[in-house]
This record gives sequence, C-alpha cells and structure tokens, in this order.
Amino acid sequence: DRTLAGSRSAARGSRVSWRVTVRIGPEVEKLRAETAEEALDAVELNARAASNTERRDTVDMRVRRYEAGDQVAGRVELNGPGVAVGVDVRGDGGIQAWTGRWRRRPLELEDGETPFEALRRVVQSTSVEP
Repeated sequence: DRTLAGSRSAARGSRVSWRVTVRIGPEVEKLRAETAEEALDAVELNARAASNTERRDTVDMRVRRYEAGDQVAGRVELNGPGVAVGVDVRGDGGIQAWTGRWRRRPLELEDGETPFEALRRVVQSTSVEP
C-alpha cells in the first residue's frame, strides 16, 4: 500500500482509515489516505486518467455482443469508515459511479452532477470520520 502525498501523520505511523484501490486491466494499486477529501481526489484523478487512456473494442461471442460501453476497463474503489463507493471506467471512456460493498448499485446523478460530485455527496452524507 502506498500512502498519498500530503498525509503527514500517515507517514508517522498513525492509523489511516481511507483506502483507494485502483484496478486497470490486470494491474492493482492500493493507496491510503488520511481524509475523505484526499481519498476522493485520488479516486477522481485515477478514474479520469483511466477514462482518457483505457479503451475496449466490441467483443462478439456469437451468442452475445459486448459493446465497449458495456465493458469495465477499470475500477477505482474507495473504502472508509461506513463507506464503500467507487467508479467504473467503461470501455468507451464513460464513467459510472456506484455504491455498495458486496452488491454495487449505480448512483443516480442529480441535475448537472458529475459521477465524482455524486461520490462526494454520498461520502459526505454517510461517512463516519474517526
């Protein structure tokens, strides 16, 4: 696990309560953050980078056809006190925010809201900061 820059107390050995897991293809990177805001910034940064670089072609399995937008090219998860949220980066570059630890439920976006703003709304309303 890598501690995000700027987490001074994390470097001194204090308990870090926010974990960001970045999955792009077969690669997995685990990050730690001291605050929800720092963790949400890491989610957005990694998801935007993946949406700009990761693309998938349509897969035709004879029985079923998987369009690029149906495939998950990357996933960025955030787990913290009372919170399990994340975003899926689709094969066409689209981003879908979700919530749920074991069963992912898509987040409904409010008027003009981005997936990242929706994550911030949910985290701020449900997190239990230590």
